[in-house]
Amino acid sequence: MTFLGNLIWFIFGGFIGGVSWFIAGCLWCITIVGIPIGLQCFKFASLSMWPFGKEVVYSNSSTSLIVNLIWLIVSGLPIALGHLVSGLFLMITIIGIPFAQQSFKLARLAIAPFGARIVPITRY
Repeated sequence: MTFLGNLIWFIFGGFIGGVSWFIAGCLWCITIVGIPIGLQCFKFASLSMWPFGKEVVYSNSSTSLIVNLIWLIVSGLPIALGHLVSGLFLMITIIGIPFAQQSFKLARLAIAPFGARIVPITRY
């Protein structure tokens, strides 16, 4: 089911979300100071294209707070709003609810991406 969910997600919007993260990463990589932020964006572009079967784990640190504030002001709000609007439209149908949950996961990630890790979901 993870593969099928990822395939449907990719066809109906995951590619666009991944491209938005990729463009943000490219823009951040233009400056030397922004390269670590850009590399993080590339990781999240992959998650945005294939979100099923993965979860985001957050950790707190003062460094990630400062970088998250800079990120939010410069790039985070447009990406977060795009995922939020997408999630709201997906909530209209019952079939779209799992996809909306993934979109909301990505919107939260777009608000505070630093200090976050992507881990596979392990179910027993």
